[in-house]
Parts: sequence; C-alpha cells; structure tokens
Amino acid sequence: MSYGTTGAPSSVTLDDVLGAQKMLSPVARVTAMESSRHLSQLVGAPVHLKCENLQRTGSFKLRGAYVRIAGLLPEQRAAGVVAASAGNHAQGVALASALLGVHATVFMPRGAPLPKISATQDYGAEVRLHGQVVDETLTAAQEYAAETGAVFIHPFDHPDVIAGQGTVGLEILEQCPQVRTIVVGIGGGGLAAGIAVAVKALRPDVRIVGVQAAGSAAYPPSLAAGRPVAIEHPTTMADGIRVGRPGDVPFGLVEELVDEVRTVGEDQLSAALLLCLERAKLVVEPAGASPVAALLGGAGADSGIEGPVVAVLSGGNVDPVLLQRVLRHGMSAQGRYLAVRLRLTDRPGALATLLGVLSAVDANVLDVSHVRTDPRLGLSEAEVELHLETKGPAHCAEVGHALREAGYPVID
Repeated sequence: MSYGTTGAPSSVTLDDVLGAQKMLSPVARVTAMESSRHLSQLVGAPVHLKCENLQRTGSFKLRGAYVRIAGLLPEQRAAGVVAASAGNHAQGVALASALLGVHATVFMPRGAPLPKISATQDYGAEVRLHGQVVDETLTAAQEYAAETGAVFIHPFDHPDVIAGQGTVGLEILEQCPQVRTIVVGIGGGGLAAGIAVAVKALRPDVRIVGVQAAGSAAYPPSLAAGRPVAIEHPTTMADGIRVGRPGDVPFGLVEELVDEVRTVGEDQLSAALLLCLERAKLVVEPAGASPVAALLGGAGADSGIEGPVVAVLSGGNVDPVLLQRVLRHGMSAQGRYLAVRLRLTDRPGALATLLGVLSAVDANVLDVSHVRTDPRLGLSEAEVELHLETKGPAHCAEVGHALREAGYPVID
C-alpha cells in the first residue's frame, strides 16, 4: 500500500508521477502553454491553454500508455498488449508499443473515424474492428486478452496510466507557477486524477475543476452515490470523454482531490471548438475543447474560477467530417447562420432583386431553395428558403429588418 502526502491510502502518489516524468522525458513532448487574451477577457483573469493537442499522436494518451507498457515484465511484453479505443488511446498504445518493441493489437469500433484507424495502423498496431460502441469493443479486447495472454492496457483504470497522465500536472506547475485553477475534461477520469495527484501534492491551494459532457456525465451521480455509477447510453460529440462509468482507480482520486465537476452542453462544445480554431489558431477535438466550453459557460466574477487559469486541451484528433459539422453547429449557436423563408412575386428578376437586398447588408448566401408548386402558394407567388452566413445575432436582426423594409413577408 502506498500513501499520498496526506497520509491517506492512495493508489497513485507524487513519487509515482515523478518517476513517470523521468521515464517519459525522452518520449513525450513538453507541450506548449499558450495564453489566450480573448478567454482572459471573458473570464476576467489570465487564461492559459495547455496544448496536449500538440502531443505526439495528438493527445495526452501516449503518456499513460507508455508508462504502463514500459512497466511490464519481459514475459508480459513478449505476450504482446491489447487495447480498445475509438482513437486517442489506440494511437497512444500503438506508438508506445512500437517504441518499446511490443506487438500491439487494438480493437476499435466499426464506426471509428478512418483517419484514426489509419494513424493507429501507421504506428504499427494490428487493428481489429468490432462492435458499434466502445463498451462492446472493450469487451472484445478483454476476451482477446483472456484467450491469448496479451496484457490488456486500460485507457484510464490503472495506476501506471494515471501516473503517466499526471505528468501534465507537473508541466503545468513548471510553466505557470502562479496558476490558481486548472480546468480539465473528464471521461473515465485518468487525466484529471493524475493531474490532481501531482498538483495537490505540490500546490494544495490550486483549484481543480473537471468537465464532462452533459449527455455523458457519469461523475456527478457517482460522486453523489460515493461509488462509480454507470449511466445508460452516454451520448456526446466529444467521443474522447464519452464514457458511461468512471474507472474504479481514478474515481477514488477524483473524489478526494478534484474540487468540482461541471457539465457542458453540445452547443457550448461547438462554440469552444470554434473559438480555439478562430482565436487561438489551434485544432482541438470536442473533448479537448471541453475546458474552454466550461469557461465560456461559467465566466465572470461569480464563476468560482480564480485566475490565472490553465485549461487543458487534451487532444486534437478530430475527424475532418465531424470538424465540418461541429464548426457549422458552433457558428449556428453563435448566431452566425440564419435560415429564412419568404414569399416573392414569381417574375423574372425577382430572385436577383432579393439577393441584391441581402448583398446590401453584407449577408453571405450559402444555399437557396426556390419552390413554385406548393398548393399554399398563389398563382404568381414563389417561396424561397435561404441559408445565410452572418456576423452574429446583431447582424441577423439587421438582415431581418432589411427584408421587411424591402416588403418581403418572412415566414416563421
């Protein structure tokens, strides 16, 4: 039994994290810490972004995977390792195994994004597609481990994995010694638990805030019950934190050391991802943007967020197709898309006249649907549906006013 700095039993200690840091020094990057003036203005305190999206393999997962596999006995390495993941853990295990000369088999859901499958294969792992959700994939990987003797590398529920992830916390303290609040996304809890172990041992005054997607928030009911509780059908675009049950090992550490767990909605995640791309020039996946989403949804003097703040951008492995959808959703949530239906006289040049009105108020037309055959329309009427790109809510109101002033009846 090991003991933490408080003397209470702990599965992971500061010494474990320090040992992991030494082990990872030739392997993992010390990722950048970038300040964000825009977020600092919103929060009313300095905000810094810990860019684990720029880590090797595109996320923090390499840290824990490498420490776990490096700690295996020679006979265990010879048997190979097996993992299950929708993407980030898969790539972390694949690269760590390649660096250590261990054969890796990775089970991934059939619907996993093709770029993540290809990247995992490129790092040298054997990929097997199984199931539609990660829970089914986990079961298949564990059955494979039982049948073959390969060592199962859990994505978050192991002390070595948590110690590896905790090295992010050590870097935060080195790069931002004045930090008062760390905001980090939570899925199974490995990253938050590891950061909390390292930071609370060295700086117990630092407040640690965990963030979960509202549709996948297993930690609030688990913390209320005092034990890990599973939720059915977790749903969120943030697949990196779409976990239905906290891990047993990280749960105890999160319960003891993390000060608060907040939830964010899909609109907030979309807006946060868009902000990271537009204002910070960083490509971040929805799970990685969850701390920024929490800051957007809880900024201000009464937010409980004291600066300087460090938001951990845990990963950047976003599927381009999902990125396109999320960006569109984020722009819509910010009032930067406007859909309007209106009627006009069906005569030559009528549509061009309408588009001239929109051009005069600087609205960008993305799509036009022109209907003439609806029985609700008069003989000389046409209905037009327009999808517009705007500059925000105020511009949307300006566009609506211009259309009404020009005599176009807008249909709600």
